[in-house]
Amino acid sequence: MAIIQSIQPVPLPNRLWSLFAALLCLFGLAGFAGVAHAGYAAIVIDPATGEVLNAVNADEQNYPASLTKMMTLYLTFQALQNGKLKVDQDLPVSSWAASRAPTKLGLRNGQTISVNDCILGMVTKSANDAASVIAESLGGSEGHFADMMTAQAALLGMSATHFANASGLPDPNNTSTARDMARLAIALYRDFPQYAHYFSTEEFVFRGQLIRGHNNLMDRYPGMDGLKTGFTDASGFNLASTAVRDGRRLFAVVLGGRSASARDNLMARLLDDGFDHQVTPDTLVAQAGMPSRAHRVLAALSPIGTAEADETAPAHRRASRSCTAHRGKSCPRVAKSHSKSGTRLVHRKSKKVMLASSADNKD
Repeated sequence: MAIIQSIQPVPLPNRLWSLFAALLCLFGLAGFAGVAHAGYAAIVIDPATGEVLNAVNADEQNYPASLTKMMTLYLTFQALQNGKLKVDQDLPVSSWAASRAPTKLGLRNGQTISVNDCILGMVTKSANDAASVIAESLGGSEGHFADMMTAQAALLGMSATHFANASGLPDPNNTSTARDMARLAIALYRDFPQYAHYFSTEEFVFRGQLIRGHNNLMDRYPGMDGLKTGFTDASGFNLASTAVRDGRRLFAVVLGGRSASARDNLMARLLDDGFDHQVTPDTLVAQAGMPSRAHRVLAALSPIGTAEADETAPAHRRASRSCTAHRGKSCPRVAKSHSKSGTRLVHRKSKKVMLASSADNKD
């Protein structure tokens, strides 16, 4: 398949893209410049049968934010499998990669970083600079790599997806749907099972600094072992998750959450209902969704710098949490393990864990 050639948008500061998208939504111009509707959406899929267990606005175009990095990781794993990259290979950091907005690892122009650390940086901290390093190494430029991402999306049947960058930083041409993001999540585990363990990484040490992950629900939901969080002002709080219960694995995606906790609680309910063969009421999905379009415009105008490709990780994790989102089920504590590799990793074990209430754990 020929690489899709596209006109690159004029570079704008990240907050301007969020404001631009929010204003277009407000005035009903969502079709202009490929801007998505940016509403709430959710889907739950059983990959063993292909059955869609729950779907709300699953085919509505939205901003994937840092769920975009799942495709960057897909192409990274593909390159590792094909021998184009090696896990311990050092990649150069360009001025472009170093200039990416937070969240990031703080890479500097002229440095190098291993493929392994790029993967871990994207999975845990959702590092935008690491995503650009991979993009330039595989595509020559991030723009060309975005074309490769879009072409691969088409091969995977993600017909409603277009990628504009490797990170998910605000861009009106970076659009997808809950169904397409679920397809991508399933493809990652199906096509690269040898690399699926990366998605369960909660933290790692990078150059003497402990890098903690953003996927706090993974600490609290029984059987959850991946995948990815995402946030921008225009997208709201996004999450792609997979969990196993009684040998059965489900995949789910939530887009457009009004807060990290509302998104996480909805994801827990969706998975619980999926495992219990029940349908989550549409009203619960709506309640967890973004506020009105006008409210989102005000959020984009806010001086608080939230236009990142992922939510900021909490400074600490609370020792005790309530279980309202888990509907009163038992919540034993989580245990962690360490790998024996050179880079210290923390993965979650398959034990029942605590689930936060909607008032806790802001990302």
